[in-house]
Amino acid sequence: MTDDSPKYQVLARKYRPETFADLVGQEAMVRTLKNAFKANRIAQAFIMTGIRGTGKTTTARIIAKGMNCIGPDGTGGPTTDPCGVCEHCRAIMEGRHVDVMEMDAASNTSVNDIREIIDSVHYRAASARYKIYIIDEVHMLSTSAFNALLKTLEEPPAHVKFIFATTEIRKVPVTVLSRCQRFDLRRIEPEVMIDLLRRIAGREGAQISDDALALITRAAEGSARDATSLLDQAISHGAGETTADEVRAMLGLADRGRVMDLFEKIMRGDAPGALTELSQQYADGADPMAVLRDLAEITHWISVVKITPEAAEDPTIGPDERSRGLALAEGLGMRALTRMWQMLLKALDEVGQAPNAMMAAEMAVIRLTHVAELPSPEDLLRRLQDSPPPSGPGGGGGGGGAGAQAQGGAAQAMGRAPQPTHAAPAGPSALAGSAVLAVAADQALARYPSFDHVLELIRANRDVKLLVEVESGLRLAAYQPGRIEFTPADGAAPDLAQRLGSALQRFTGTRWGVSVVNGCTTPTVVEKRDAADLALKAEAEKHPLVLAALAVFPKARIVRIHTPEAEAQQAAEDALPEVEDEWDPFEE
Repeated sequence: MTDDSPKYQVLARKYRPETFADLVGQEAMVRTLKNAFKANRIAQAFIMTGIRGTGKTTTARIIAKGMNCIGPDGTGGPTTDPCGVCEHCRAIMEGRHVDVMEMDAASNTSVNDIREIIDSVHYRAASARYKIYIIDEVHMLSTSAFNALLKTLEEPPAHVKFIFATTEIRKVPVTVLSRCQRFDLRRIEPEVMIDLLRRIAGREGAQISDDALALITRAAEGSARDATSLLDQAISHGAGETTADEVRAMLGLADRGRVMDLFEKIMRGDAPGALTELSQQYADGADPMAVLRDLAEITHWISVVKITPEAAEDPTIGPDERSRGLALAEGLGMRALTRMWQMLLKALDEVGQAPNAMMAAEMAVIRLTHVAELPSPEDLLRRLQDSPPPSGPGGGGGGGGAGAQAQGGAAQAMGRAPQPTHAAPAGPSALAGSAVLAVAADQALARYPSFDHVLELIRANRDVKLLVEVESGLRLAAYQPGRIEFTPADGAAPDLAQRLGSALQRFTGTRWGVSVVNGCTTPTVVEKRDAADLALKAEAEKHPLVLAALAVFPKARIVRIHTPEAEAQQAAEDALPEVEDEWDPFEE
């Protein structure tokens, strides 16, 4: 007893294009090919590139059919409208034509596989007009395989044509690309994709809502094969009538409207409401990772809509979501959106690595809601400028105490420190560490004309312990190259003179005299540095903005001060050296 019922065929294969007229979204390529066939200017080699599922291999087979089609009556020539009924069209369509050879370069990468092609090109086609070689994923070929193919590709016999397909065009050598006519297959536009899916669903007698088709189109990301495969799955999932909710469940997506609710709660800083919404979505079966991905997608979409409002007209976006997105784009600042995007990217990594995805997602939402409450630097500065200065003696708590704390808090919240009105004392100039090599005594000592050079020498040799002890425990009484006299400060190590002399001799290869004397009261390096910092802080504490900040941040303190001069010096040190223009032989 035999089963005569028709065998099921997946939609991606059942509705694979058979002619150029069936190709969707590739009008420019089809027009070029039609003109080439009409003028009998068919290239010796083609290369098709584009993302998965846009029709690269399908286009290659259609070209092969068009080159070898002889028409229903057997007298036809090359055409862009193959008949589909002649022996060559049917054999190529079924993948059994002896003169049309398909090879997957992903599993046939070696030079030996290419040599088989090279050896066979010299023989004429057995029955067809052209012998055609279709090589899929051609970028997977080895370098030696590409090199072996070059000569044949440049001067193939008249009866041979090559058609390559690849998703990684940048991995194909330029020497190969220059010998091929290139076609870039585009992602299929959402409107075209939705119309294609609607036609296929109609032919299959399936009822599927427009919202469901929009979800499938968005998930396919421009790939017709992915879209038809998802449609096939959705029709089975819906058992005749498929809704957006069923497609969303099939794809593992969270409800888009509920994700928008979560997004709005986060941007309002409503941590309890956001956590409750996340928990409810999780209880309803939503994947925490999928929820965060949707949040990131919404953040990106709203950011784009804010810059280009016409982006809201995307046909894969429903009318309710479109109106809510436009309102959010108008009400949210770009700084808040970019901050949300960056934190979501970090959160996605954390959720992927965390042992409990839901816990990681909840922590991410808590962070997002708290950051959403922070004012922007511009808002904070405006508030401080509008606030009246604190009254009473000292103008805000005694200058060096609470005022300094307020200034530091404001500076941290605004992302920068207040700018004093005078320059910071200049420190010792940085010296190259290459001067630490041992040289002759007369040359070595000349390299260290001041004690600052000695400090740089210790720093260049990375003796951090000795550097700290010298800067904090040495009151310099006299210095000349090769000779140091100092009075130890309170708490200085008793053997500091001996260790300093030994270290300098080791660094320079020259003996140094280091001795202790009494009575010197010169400040240490640390005391000088602290005095400069205290002077800067005292100056900053008198700034009106600091006085205003005191009222807002009573527990703040100054952490660090950046002067314009110090910033300019640092920028100059970090700048790349200018490179002189190279000689150009064509200018002469």
